[in-house]
Amino acid sequence: MEIVIQMTVSGALMGLVYALIAYGFQLTFATSKSINFGQGELVMLSALISLSLQNLGVPYWLMVPMGLFCGAGLGLIVERVAVRLALEQKSEGWILMTIIVGLFGFSAAENIWGRDDHPFPTPISSDAMHIVGISVTPVELSVAIGVLALMGGIELFKRKTLWGKAFAAVSADRDAAELMGISAKKTIMLSYGLSGMVAAMAGILVSPITTVGPTMAAALILKAFAVAVVAGLESGFGVVLIGLFLGALESLASFYIGSGWREAPGLVLLILALALRPNGVFGQASIRKV
Repeated sequence: MEIVIQMTVSGALMGLVYALIAYGFQLTFATSKSINFGQGELVMLSALISLSLQNLGVPYWLMVPMGLFCGAGLGLIVERVAVRLALEQKSEGWILMTIIVGLFGFSAAENIWGRDDHPFPTPISSDAMHIVGISVTPVELSVAIGVLALMGGIELFKRKTLWGKAFAAVSADRDAAELMGISAKKTIMLSYGLSGMVAAMAGILVSPITTVGPTMAAALILKAFAVAVVAGLESGFGVVLIGLFLGALESLASFYIGSGWREAPGLVLLILALALRPNGVFGQASIRKV
């Protein structure tokens, strides 16, 4: 039982990273009904840029905000290059364009940083602490703190600031918001910038636990997408719960069935959600006007 509890806690903490990336999907979907299918490449590129900043001598406490700023910039580039024109034409071209931009990012990473994985140094200790009989490292705790702090900060921003009110207005009805003088284009840019910042934080948090390389986010992005679909693309609280659940379920599946089946729970949940509840567990039923 102690082993089961230990693996459940460790898996749930990793699941918070899936939740954070899924939250990035929600941010862009809320304002533009579009998703950046190259979000995994933003996670990877932000992590590699942050690693390069450390190698240049930038201290960790300064590297984190600089990495978040770079992630926000990458998100804005995706919006401008891959999404804006498709939205103006009211087409679904953003799907293919975000994939193409992601592939360009992957190729750039391989040519600039190489194909090898690199360790990500951090001043946070990796020595295990024993809390109520459960071993948890400060690095793992930093994941939980970072995820909840950033998501909480963005939610506070959305509820308490004027830009946040504009965000909610465009999410509710884009055309009505524009009639009220709110710039939908700038609000969508904001959502993609925040989504890039979320991707950067995910890369910075997960890199000390894994490694940094061009392929680091390949598995993360699939699991994050599963979390977003299962929870629904409207509930930030929902992605946290589903992320915790999926992370714990993966860890237990790896323990009981084998490490080769670690990816199975996310795929099963994704199939069930698409078949039984397409709007997600916490999503609202869509109303179609005829």
